[in-house]
Amino acid sequence: MALLEGEYHWHKHINEDELFYVYRGSIVVQLKGRPDITLHEGEMAVIPKGVEHCPKSLEPSYVLMFEPSVLKSRGD
Repeated sequence: MALLEGEYHWHKHINEDELFYVYRGSIVVQLKGRPDITLHEGEMAVIPKGVEHCPKSLEPSYVLMFEPSVLKSRGD
């Protein structure tokens, strides 16, 4: 689980899909070459491997991100 406040950074995962589940708040997952995905409490989306994306919160938001343990995500 992460507390998202503001914009993360553009990135992609070569070998792994990533699932975002919004526990509290709302986020926008910006996607290169595709429409953005807006998620509110209780909603989720899977970002397929290889798709460049940038999550950002519309307000302080708690988000569960399901990804393989080998994936090394980092934030500020």
